[in-house]
Amino acid sequence: MTPPLRPLFDPANAFLAPMVEVLRRHPKRIVFPAGLDPRVLRVAAELVRLEVVAPVLLGHRPSIRALAAELGISLDFIGIVDPAESDDFDFFCERYRRVEKARHRQVTDAREVMVKPTYFAAMMVQYGYADGLVGGNEGYPSAFFRALFHLIRPLPGRDSAASCLPAYLPQRPDLGCHGTLFLADCAVIPNPTVRQLAMIAVESARAAALLSQELPRVAMISFSTRSSSRHLSTTKVHAAMELAREQAKRLHVDMAIDGELQLDAAIDPETMQRKAPGSPLGGRANVLVFPDLNAAHVAFKMLEYAAGAETYGQLVLGLARPAAQVSRVAKERTILGAALCTAMRAMAFRDLINAEEFS
Repeated sequence: MTPPLRPLFDPANAFLAPMVEVLRRHPKRIVFPAGLDPRVLRVAAELVRLEVVAPVLLGHRPSIRALAAELGISLDFIGIVDPAESDDFDFFCERYRRVEKARHRQVTDAREVMVKPTYFAAMMVQYGYADGLVGGNEGYPSAFFRALFHLIRPLPGRDSAASCLPAYLPQRPDLGCHGTLFLADCAVIPNPTVRQLAMIAVESARAAALLSQELPRVAMISFSTRSSSRHLSTTKVHAAMELAREQAKRLHVDMAIDGELQLDAAIDPETMQRKAPGSPLGGRANVLVFPDLNAAHVAFKMLEYAAGAETYGQLVLGLARPAAQVSRVAKERTILGAALCTAMRAMAFRDLINAEEFS
């Protein structure tokens, strides 16, 4: 006999619990390309139990039903779509051909592309068949991001995309937003330019403000604090901070920002007072923007394995629809948190796009 499923959601989670309360009043449709992943099935069942998300799983319908029965999971209120058999398959193929034609590319077989779950899911989100997308847990990140960047249009005024990762440290409520730090960019741009770093800072601040309901306090991280060491990389970080400050003012993004800062100065008030007195962050940064992908990726892995942080996927920044990437080794709580964050972001995206189009 299959044992009953244990709840994945912890009501004591200071970061996710407020989202659950909001989403119970405004549930969203989230599509999961990897419908045959047992972790995704369990997360979908938990989202239904919490009454916060209407999950849509992509994959072979009989196989998903068989796996759900084996795991003892009810599929009530969980949608299942087989891309190849969907009524919208031909429509998506035609849309894909138009996209490729506009880019002056030759399409050999649109059906061969659209049958891939991630591409089909990206089309669903782009054309309003779902409010957000969570995937990447059954392949390499590059393949997941390629589909998103190919089919989901960018936000007005943005010509690149990046990512931001929420990391929750329940044993350190003094850090960030009651124990949550937002780290960027941990997944997409290996060596960002000044312009890209500024974009990462502003879009990460937007995500942090929405998900934490706190003022984003953005630290541009470097090995130097306030030019204590002169180097081309520190100059780049400082220039990005100045550009981000200008962009935030133009886009009406309410945030505090400082840099370049060493990590200890960014998150420790006493160290900040010694190294950068008068900083608007006060040593209580909740958004950490790293100078490159190497630094950001190492930082979040260290938080996971050395500090016990729970992370909630790479939230994709700079696109007109919300999405999150989770790794092949992601735990169920990571996938659950990514879905909740994506659903929350979906609530704000329509207002965000309208505001930017008229800014």
